[in-house]
Amino acid sequence: MRYSVTLSYDGSSYSGWQMQPNAVSVQEVLQKAISLVLREEIPVTGAGRTDTGVNAIGYVAHFITYAPLCEEELRYKLNAILPASIRIHEVKKVSEDFHARFDASLRRYNYFIHRTKDPFIKHYSYLCTYPLDVEAMNKACQYLLGTHDFSCFEKTGGNSKTPICTVYRAEWQTYTPDHVRIMDYPGADGDYLVFTISANRFLRNMVRAIVGTLLDIGRGRYPAGHMEEVLGSGSRSSAGESVPGHALFLSKVEYPG
Repeated sequence: MRYSVTLSYDGSSYSGWQMQPNAVSVQEVLQKAISLVLREEIPVTGAGRTDTGVNAIGYVAHFITYAPLCEEELRYKLNAILPASIRIHEVKKVSEDFHARFDASLRRYNYFIHRTKDPFIKHYSYLCTYPLDVEAMNKACQYLLGTHDFSCFEKTGGNSKTPICTVYRAEWQTYTPDHVRIMDYPGADGDYLVFTISANRFLRNMVRAIVGTLLDIGRGRYPAGHMEEVLGSGSRSSAGESVPGHALFLSKVEYPG
């Protein structure tokens, strides 16, 4: 029988989702926990890899077992033994042909930026004190929409089968964190920005490289049209530097139906 697992994790303690030979990954920790509870070796397949330090909300994985199980009981036991950095939201029986990675039709990422020093958000947001032209950054985002070759944003050695991705949404918005809204922490309009991007698939390091390129445009290093030139180049050296992973969240995985 095949089951899906929906979970969230704080990526700061992990080398990413995918198992690594000399580092701790979310996949490894989850596999060990499920195997311990079910008393058999259980390989777990995820919706996709996330880089070191990257966080996830509503991440989806699947596994196969021949042992009968109660989904709610397994969820409870897993949450009891997993570290505080990982929470299981749901365990659900799925069709035998369900695949967490290959069946996913949409993935959404969010990247958080704060413009002034803030001790209460530093672990999940990137401090960028330079003046930013958000309007120019959103104009540049329009070049990302649609189906393109995104080789210029792929990490060297990414080894994806194809660099072609379809981006459905890409935009910057201002937002107000809870500690500013609820506890009157001194924050001004525009101090906090979130970048949202959704696509059918992503290449390794793609979102972080896109954000780095957009920040270069926001700082006035290039005009908004520079994004079109970067996409057309197909060269990683044409894009901006990758931003740190701690401020990136995989926030949604969708499946047909």
